[in-house]
Amino acid sequence: MRSFRDRDRDPALRARRWAGGLALALVLPLAGCATGTGTGTGTDGDADSGRPGASSTAPAPSATAAPEVRAQLRVDGDIRQYLLHRPPAPAADGPRPLLVAFHGRGADAAELRAKTRLERAATARGMLVAFPEGLGRGWGAGTRATKQRPDPGLDVRFTEALIKHLVRTERADPRQVYVAGFSNGGSMALRMAAERPALLAGAASVSGQLPTGDAAVEPTGPVPVMVVYGADDPVRPLAGLPSPPPDPKEPILPTRSARDSAAAFAAAGGAGEPVTRQQKGYERTVWRLGKEASGGSRRPDGTVQLLVVDDAGHTWPGSTVPPPEGFGPVSRALDATDTILDFLTGPGR
Repeated sequence: MRSFRDRDRDPALRARRWAGGLALALVLPLAGCATGTGTGTGTDGDADSGRPGASSTAPAPSATAAPEVRAQLRVDGDIRQYLLHRPPAPAADGPRPLLVAFHGRGADAAELRAKTRLERAATARGMLVAFPEGLGRGWGAGTRATKQRPDPGLDVRFTEALIKHLVRTERADPRQVYVAGFSNGGSMALRMAAERPALLAGAASVSGQLPTGDAAVEPTGPVPVMVVYGADDPVRPLAGLPSPPPDPKEPILPTRSARDSAAAFAAAGGAGEPVTRQQKGYERTVWRLGKEASGGSRRPDGTVQLLVVDDAGHTWPGSTVPPPEGFGPVSRALDATDTILDFLTGPGR
């Protein structure tokens, strides 16, 4: 079995994956209902409108509060939507951890929920979990302005406003806020970790890498991060997309490799040399964050981890939902949902 380092450096293999996979990423739709569209400008804010549960004056949730709500939040002039799952715990139990989970491009909150079952695993751990909806079914994961996204910082501000809102209205614990995502949503989770490390206690990405080139996102401080990647991803190759062709609807951003994405967070966290071990069905590389790293991390003693999953494509390992044709196989050697949540909330991350 070839290691991910060999796969990462094989130009012929990268070319084969790229040629067959990117076209599928551009044309294959993913199931889900439509989301809000458009971009906004103006003053940052978190005023609410619309459905029950979204009011800024809503009382703290009680033991009888609905476990799932669809709600809205006005940020930068846009009405943004999200799906919220509450754990079955009374408000008297105190603040609760919060996970914000970003769907992939072309998908929506319901699709990510079905694919990952994150709400079940998170609520079993007493966590709130929010699935925000991206504008145009996507996320501004890079720093480059485009025709479709003239304000590349819009989704960063939306995520900040959503976290602030849920801390206030749902008693989310500001010391235990985590982000995760798949594909374009995974890149969005990495952007939040890179640009707002003091806001987060951890981040995880499945099949998502850091943008590079003129859309580059650079980590700015230490934060525990896990990157899970399929070794045979035909859509967003393990080696990254340094020179992707344009998409007429939404340009595909150039990205670093999965390993370079993880290594960038390790470097920002003052980590030493990584340790790589082969485990059943995947290879795990671990960097231990340095205790003297700057940036104000709450967990300077945490880790950055890269898990490269054998015989896995552009998919969520352990999912029971079949992926679109051409996205490659789903690994059963790893349950990405439990692995990510154990990493984010566990003492040894």
